[in-house]
Amino acid sequence: MDPSCLAYSLTDEERRRFDEQGYFIVENVLPGDMVEALGRIADRIDAERRPNMGGGPYSIKNHFDIIGRDDLLLELLDWPKTFPKVWGILGWHIQLYHSHLIVSPPSPADQKPKKRRLGWHQDSGRLNIDLETTPRPRVSLKVAFFLSDCTATDRGNFHAVPGSHRSEAIDFPENADQDPDGAVPIQAAAGDAVFFDRRLWHASGINYSDITRKVLFYGYSYRWLRPRDNMTVDHYMDRSDPIRRQLLGAGPSGGHGYTSPLTEDIPLREWIAEHAGREFVVD
Repeated sequence: MDPSCLAYSLTDEERRRFDEQGYFIVENVLPGDMVEALGRIADRIDAERRPNMGGGPYSIKNHFDIIGRDDLLLELLDWPKTFPKVWGILGWHIQLYHSHLIVSPPSPADQKPKKRRLGWHQDSGRLNIDLETTPRPRVSLKVAFFLSDCTATDRGNFHAVPGSHRSEAIDFPENADQDPDGAVPIQAAAGDAVFFDRRLWHASGINYSDITRKVLFYGYSYRWLRPRDNMTVDHYMDRSDPIRRQLLGAGPSGGHGYTSPLTEDIPLREWIAEHAGREFVVD
């Protein structure tokens, strides 16, 4: 990694917002030409997979395990404007454990969707059941790269309840069409990134607009957590540097190294110590 990425390290304000609200937005992390190229890749993945998923051409689709589908997607793994903020929050013992693409097409003019309660959830499934502490541990976060302009609030926006990452449950109104109190649509432009805690209660909105909403999600976790999708990345390993190999799941010292890592398992740790300072390496 180029040490110049440290210019985009996590700021005190971003840390405060993440700790208090459970998310923050960073504008313009991707240039316009890259947004366009990633949009074409997203269209290709959706066109290849959608016919076998059911639901028709206008349904929301969530495509898992996408990082291995194009070399440009690999570039987002340690993107200079986002990755320093990831390890600024989680530390050095991390990996990519999940990558997915959500595509939300517009409905035909004569089939506009009706208002309904959104699908509110916390990420990571059984982590929210099996871990019994209060609050539950963070364990992972996601970076959402927006490929569509979602500055208007009718475009299937990512919704969240700020501060809800500290709650194991949220209260829903008796009216089944209403969302929980405090829920807000996140307004992000194409090229922006939203960082959010996996515990944040969130949902995809309903797309009432005439554009297709496309968002790439990269989930980072501690290395001891099993991946949430198949992580089809073997074809990247031989041509990746040591830090990328760590992030892609490599374990040079074997299975024991995922919980008790040796130096060769965690090159990110030494990179941070050398370029950012030993004070950023917490053992």
